[in-house]
Amino acid sequence: MMEKIPDIEEIRALVGAPLCEIWVKLCDAIDMKYEMECTWNSGGKAWTYEYKYRRGGKTLCALYAREDCIGFMVIFGKAEREKFEAVRAEFGTEIQRVYDEATTYHDGKWMMFMPQDTSMFPDFLKLLEIKRRPNRK
Repeated sequence: MMEKIPDIEEIRALVGAPLCEIWVKLCDAIDMKYEMECTWNSGGKAWTYEYKYRRGGKTLCALYAREDCIGFMVIFGKAEREKFEAVRAEFGTEIQRVYDEATTYHDGKWMMFMPQDTSMFPDFLKLLEIKRRPNRK
């Protein structure tokens, strides 16, 4: 956990207004479908901030911010990869490309997306549904 949580103005100053708007819309889309615990962390070596969605000790996804860039990460374990493979054709080519190029570690396949607009949001939400059923009506 971070001592000082960044506010939206700090995120906007870091990533720029257009990407900040995408960040807010993505958070809103996730918040509409999922009631989760959200935590801010340092982004490690590659990122300034990490904003993680978790529930019951399991991570749903994480958003990352650094200068002029945002990231959206989803990690699929073995069962989730099998589910994705079964419905792979339902996803856009960019989702499939990132999936194919993502490194598979002992704890899962780490997929990092760098959204530039909202066009992949429907696919992002479908990826999240593979991980966990939405818990909001």
